[in-house]
Amino acid sequence: MSERLEQARAFLDSAGWRGAEIAPRPGDASTRSYARVKQGARKAMLMDQPQTAETPAAPAGATPEERRALGYNAVARLAGADTARFTAVANHLRGLGLSAPEIYAADHSQGFVLIEDLGDDLYADVLTNGADERKLYESAAEVLAALQAREAPAMLPPGKPLHPYDETAQLAEIDLMTQWLLPLGLRREAREDEVAEHRALWRGALEAAREASPVLVHRDYHAQNLIWLPERAGLARVGLIDFQDAVAGTRAYDLISLVEDARRDVPPEIAEATTKRYLAATGADEDATRAQMAVMAAQRNAKIAGIFARLHKRDGKPRYLSYLPRVWGYLNKDLEHPALAPLKSWYDKTIPREARGKIDGATA
Repeated sequence: MSERLEQARAFLDSAGWRGAEIAPRPGDASTRSYARVKQGARKAMLMDQPQTAETPAAPAGATPEERRALGYNAVARLAGADTARFTAVANHLRGLGLSAPEIYAADHSQGFVLIEDLGDDLYADVLTNGADERKLYESAAEVLAALQAREAPAMLPPGKPLHPYDETAQLAEIDLMTQWLLPLGLRREAREDEVAEHRALWRGALEAAREASPVLVHRDYHAQNLIWLPERAGLARVGLIDFQDAVAGTRAYDLISLVEDARRDVPPEIAEATTKRYLAATGADEDATRAQMAVMAAQRNAKIAGIFARLHKRDGKPRYLSYLPRVWGYLNKDLEHPALAPLKSWYDKTIPREARGKIDGATA
């Protein structure tokens, strides 16, 4: 028995699950893992996230340059893993009447959390098996509307700050494009002037999309992190997982994560119906929302392309490159919005479309 498994067993014993069966679940791109736990008729999910120190919050009033100098990139996945944050977000979501897993037990010093098992009916799976796609996506849009009905809290009990998804974090993510993706497409490192121009153009675009009253942003709101629970009623039919990276940010981010999914094709008519349902449920201004969606979609897809390139190059996970054609397709569409015309010119000049099409597992 490995040392980590022994620690998991000790945690389960202390939580009243002595002798439970532990069945590991498939992993993802993170260091976090899950296992289904069974003890007689009882079942639960065991989250295993080895802990590292979380980057402290920047001092109040710090400028973006000062925050970068301090290494404040908590929401750019440069901070340590923290199961206490998962627990805090889960409890907040449940307090809003949403179907986040109930927390049964936790040992945050060890990085173990025992949570409610919401089942295996991920959107990504049930949609493959013929579920009503429009119904599921519109239900997810209604959950977003409910989640965003109030301003993001500054703190999540018992004392976890909800970090701002601000320019500092967003530009750190944008840098993943020039640091990891561009070298795959051009077979050379990005020049300093290219990086500087890229940042400057993005700074202008993000300023225009800034949220006056930030809301809680799930940050990974897509078909592999939503679970269909038809036996429940109303908003509770949509199970929420993988929300530990939640931040305070723009309303459009989670919506675009849903309808421009890097891992599956969302039919245009479904994406449009989902957007319409969201607009109806929130009463948001349509033109302003769609402009913000375009900016945040482009930012997210540029980031994802960089992350997938990093997973391939640094982490030895080339399978993520198979998603790049879809991500580039989204990004090409996003850049057509008038608000992003200067950035479109940069991408067309620096990473021409023919170069984008060559970034795959065979050539990278």
